Amino acid sequence: GAEPPRVKLIARHGVGYDSVDVAALSARGVLLTNTPDAVRRPVATMALTLVLALAQKLLIKDGLTRSGRWGQRVEHMGQGLTGKTLGILGLGAIGGEVARLATALGMRVIGTKRRPAPAPNVTEILPPERSNEVIAQSDFLLLLLPSTPATDNFINAERLALMKPTAWLLNFGRGHAIVDADLIAATKRKKIAGALLDVYRQEPLPADHPFWKAEGIVVLPHVGGPHPQRDRFVAKLFVENLGRFVRGEPLKEVVDRAAGY
Repeated sequence: GAEPPRVKLIARHGVGYDSVDVAALSARGVLLTNTPDAVRRPVATMALTLVLALAQKLLIKDGLTRSGRWGQRVEHMGQGLTGKTLGILGLGAIGGEVARLATALGMRVIGTKRRPAPAPNVTEILPPERSNEVIAQSDFLLLLLPSTPATDNFINAERLALMKPTAWLLNFGRGHAIVDADLIAATKRKKIAGALLDVYRQEPLPADHPFWKAEGIVVLPHVGGPHPQRDRFVAKLFVENLGRFVRGEPLKEVVDRAAGY
């Protein structure tokens, strides 16, 4: 429903403002803030942990040993990350932290950003219109895209076809960025190595969703962001911003009206 007419400040416990008309609220003079720094390090650490797990084929190895196929472990040896390309679509605060960690492991990091500018630990930053170049080069493609009309159904059959057949897709942004049926088809036909998902169009993921049984798709229950100190961090920022608001001072983490996040 509509926001109460007297609201002057809305603080989001999270990053995006999904299903909210940011422009309309801003036009009414409502200030909107979010808390991207609260999840920057946890999501980045989780994402890179899983890149390592995929590179070392830990899930495959676990399945082999559990099914008694110890002797096949040599056939599924993992690979190092040195020299591998990590592509990040949506290079914000989280992407910058991922880039820092990935570079320390010897990876080459490239990505897209709405307003491209040189950044530490990133070899090349391109505008969203050149996303296909990042997709084609990546050994691991990490989605950190916000929920906007421009990112809806962004990863479709056409873009999946650009990926290397050995590449993995990881989504820690928004579920609406992927066309589910196209991803299932790509993994089934071995067009890509596989996908690891932490976000979905509908959460919790319905029990009858084909992702659960799709070959090559790893399903996580949206666990990238939560951590024990998150609420404390968010509360501290809110209190600081409330004080700034009362005093008429600039707020921290103000949402970009034009971008919607």
